[in-house]
Amino acid sequence: MSCWRFLTMVNRVIAAVLLGMLAGWPAPAAVFRRSASNSRSNSKITLRKRLHVNDLITDPGSVEIDWANLYSLRTSNFAMPAAIRYTPSGQHILWGRTEYSLAFDSLASSDTGDGRLTQFSQAVTLAGTAVVYDGTRLDIAIAPQATFFLRDERGARLGAVAIMRYDGGRNSAGVTASWSGATHNSSANPAGTLDVGLGYGRQLSGSRLLDKITPHFNAEWERSTGLPSAVLVFEGVEYQITKNLAFDVSAQHFATSGAAPDHQLAIGITFKMGQ
Repeated sequence: MSCWRFLTMVNRVIAAVLLGMLAGWPAPAAVFRRSASNSRSNSKITLRKRLHVNDLITDPGSVEIDWANLYSLRTSNFAMPAAIRYTPSGQHILWGRTEYSLAFDSLASSDTGDGRLTQFSQAVTLAGTAVVYDGTRLDIAIAPQATFFLRDERGARLGAVAIMRYDGGRNSAGVTASWSGATHNSSANPAGTLDVGLGYGRQLSGSRLLDKITPHFNAEWERSTGLPSAVLVFEGVEYQITKNLAFDVSAQHFATSGAAPDHQLAIGITFKMGQ
C-alpha cells in the first residue's frame, strides 16, 4: 500500500469519526480562557488551513475573508475569529507574491463568574506572507507578523512563521515553524513562544458532491517561556460550495500538562472577492 493511499484511508476514517462526533456534540459551552494566548490560538485557524485547504496566499488582485465561530465544550466562552487577506497584483516579491493580512476576534464572550463579558478582540495580528519558492508541487513561504494588544496586556508580540507545503494530486501536506517574542512579558504573555505544526488533507473524488469535500487533520506542539508544553490537534471537513465560497467544520483539542484538555468546535466560512 502506497503512503498516499494509506493517508487517504486514514483521512476518510477521521472524516467519518468527526461527522459522527458532530452529530452527538452537547450544546455549546465555551471557548478560551481570558488571556493573551487566546487571540494567538484563534488566529491559528487561518494558518493551519494553509497546509491543506486554502492556497498558500490568496490570488493576486483578490481579497479573502475568513470568519469563524468557536465554541468550547469545557468552559463558557465563545469567540468569532476573523481574518482579512489581500495580495496586490504585480511581479515583485513585495507586490504580487506577498499577501497582507489582518486577524482579530470580531467578538469574544467569556463567563466571569458574575455574568458574561462580551468584548471586541483583545489583540490584532498583522502579517505579510511572502512566497519565496513557488514550485510545481512544493511551495515555501515566510510570514513576519506582529500582534498588538488592545486591552489586558501591554506592548506587542513580534515574530515570524515559516510554511512549507507539498501538493500531489488530490493530496496536500505541509509543516510550519514559528517563533514570537513579547516586548512586555507577563504571566499570560510569555517572553518567547515556539511552535511546530503539520497538516494533511485530501480532496475526495467519486461524484460531484465528493469532489467538493476535503477532510483534513493538523497537529501542533507549542512551548512558551515559563509554561508547560501544549499539544493542539485539529480534525475537520471543508465543503467548497462555489469557487469563491467554502464552509468548514472542525473539532479542536488543546492539552497542557496538569490541566484538563479543552475540546472545541469551530464552524467557519471563507469568502473570496476579486479575480
